[in-house]
Amino acid sequence: MNKRPTGKSILQNFGAFSDPAPDVGSDRPGDGSKSLAPQPLPRVGAGVIGATQRSLSELREERDRLRAMVDAGGGAELDPMLIDPSPFPDRLPDDSSADFESLKALISEEGQKVPIQVRHHPGAKGRYQVVYGHRRWRAASELGIKVKAIILDLSDSELVVAQGIENAARQDLSWIERSLFAWRMDQAGIKARDIRAALSIDDPELARLRAVTKVLPTDVIEAIGRAPKAGRPRWIALASAVDDDKSALARIRKTLSADKVLDLPSDERFKSVLAAVKKPVERTRSELELKSPKGRVVGKATFSAGDIKFSVSSGHAQAFGAFLEEELPGLMERFFAREGDV
Repeated sequence: MNKRPTGKSILQNFGAFSDPAPDVGSDRPGDGSKSLAPQPLPRVGAGVIGATQRSLSELREERDRLRAMVDAGGGAELDPMLIDPSPFPDRLPDDSSADFESLKALISEEGQKVPIQVRHHPGAKGRYQVVYGHRRWRAASELGIKVKAIILDLSDSELVVAQGIENAARQDLSWIERSLFAWRMDQAGIKARDIRAALSIDDPELARLRAVTKVLPTDVIEAIGRAPKAGRPRWIALASAVDDDKSALARIRKTLSADKVLDLPSDERFKSVLAAVKKPVERTRSELELKSPKGRVVGKATFSAGDIKFSVSSGHAQAFGAFLEEELPGLMERFFAREGDV
């Protein structure tokens, strides 16, 4: 990885595209108008300022310069084939390609309004790496057109801070994507202060993000997916369950190997995985009364080791038997789906 010891801070460069200038427009689907009102500057955490040692006035001046460059048609048009993704992936695949297809159609019809940012590839002369704007880069590649880009000279630390600021402006990374992003930065030797700056978090939150990826292998997380509705508490609960029961990881992998589970949206895959690691509640009794909707006892179910018995009153026995015979195949299918043995 490129670790240039000195150079401009990334905060000199990020602002123009985290918060696009009013007359530049947007590539986002549904944004057909151009706002004429002044746009507020994005909030930048104290950790970011400390990590980059740049004053706000300097950042604003550089932001204005980059905006003017975009307004004047500055930057470059690059062949997408000369560009590689960021060495620090911060996203998992979307559950649906609809949003991307809408973006691609918009760029095809109206052109790319907001340039992406790239840096010179530290290990391949003449090539570039995306700082941010992966979806616009991919759309241009699939459309067979050049991509508008601003080319920067950035170290690895500056690159990840830039990605973090852009994502914070959009606020659309799920919690587990942030956890994976932190893990990848750790693996690349990025300093903790730069990781905190990139994600705009404090030490306790960084510790929580690290705790989950310490227990859950990356291939398992990637198989589950973004799971945007499964926030921090549920991911921590999943990691804790796996940490307490080492056999749980095998159950998770078995669950995720089932086609029916893989075809589910990521939030539903997460639910299936969480159900697979939960220990069954120990029964405190061996008999269960069977009651009608009005509360009348019509029989009982008896549970013992390796044995389950039903006894139903004579008035309902024949009909209940036929009903149970009809419903049992579906009940067994649901049971094995929950156990991950489909």
